[in-house]
Amino acid sequence: MSEVLTVDAILFGLLVFSGIIGNILVIYVVFQCAKETATRHLPPSDTILVNLCLANLLTSIFRTVPIFVSDLGLEVSLSPGWCRVFMLLWVWWRAVGCWVTLALSAFHCATLRRQHVTMGQHGHQKERRRVWATLGVVWGVNLLFSIPALVYTTHVTGNATVELMVISCTTRPLLGCVWEFPTEQQGSAFASTSLALNEVMPLILMVATNFATLHSLAKHIRAVTAGGVTASGDSDRHTSSERKAGHVIMALVALFVGCWVLQVAAVTYYNHNGGLHTEGLLTVAHFSASLFVGFSPLVVALGHGKLRKRISVMIQYWAQWIKRPEEKHPETRKQTAATPKDTSAKTEHTGKK
Repeated sequence: MSEVLTVDAILFGLLVFSGIIGNILVIYVVFQCAKETATRHLPPSDTILVNLCLANLLTSIFRTVPIFVSDLGLEVSLSPGWCRVFMLLWVWWRAVGCWVTLALSAFHCATLRRQHVTMGQHGHQKERRRVWATLGVVWGVNLLFSIPALVYTTHVTGNATVELMVISCTTRPLLGCVWEFPTEQQGSAFASTSLALNEVMPLILMVATNFATLHSLAKHIRAVTAGGVTASGDSDRHTSSERKAGHVIMALVALFVGCWVLQVAAVTYYNHNGGLHTEGLLTVAHFSASLFVGFSPLVVALGHGKLRKRISVMIQYWAQWIKRPEEKHPETRKQTAATPKDTSAKTEHTGKK
């Protein structure tokens, strides 16, 4: 049993830290690409991507890493006051990550539908403001919705189990923090509302938005293909890029739907049933949550032409830097090359004796 737990902890740790590195890498590359542009502004889609990475990165560092530490057997506990603050942040960042993912999908759908419209500098500036305003609403509204965590959070000690889950995938108190509502009816009402607003509704809207995106994409590809042979080169390139965008969207939707459905099922089953399959379902949902938080930005970034090229160049540079450390220290290379000669000289001298 301990070996299985150790393997699970290792896999979970690799998933957590690779997700953290991936989110940091995407944020860094996005800002580096923005610096090279003439306007030095983040494009609207990259702005949404940075917000998604930021929400997922904060969730990974302040929630998933403590879960990993507790899985290793280290007991870390917070005071009641800090429990309220951390519970607020966990619910806030988790909900923001879900809604920003939906915002990214909706933006691509809207962009695809109006791609025949040419926008000037004023139009791009207006679009950037609209995106920032939308993201501000997402962060602000979800912060207001998370305020009950300041009231209904308490601190426990010892081996306690959570009686009610609110956007969570662990039955143990995390850092000693649990939800505590005055009555069971109030707790069920808040948990159900939270599940509907921050899990089920974005899931349904995400699926509907991406089906609309794929439909518009297929329609546009048919229109470009039927445009004639006059601009066949541009048409082929444009169609190829649109198909790649469709593949990225499908991958993101599959990752989103798969991970979030498992979490919704786990939380609902725990709150309303709590039967024999609870622990296994929560474990799978726990891994799927970490998978989505860590790798959804990478899926989008790898489908982005400029970001993909920049990430590949960085990885190649790091690989060369690791493989050829001697080029950084020529004196070490000279010393290494001279060592066999000294050895052979000593051998000859010994032979003469």
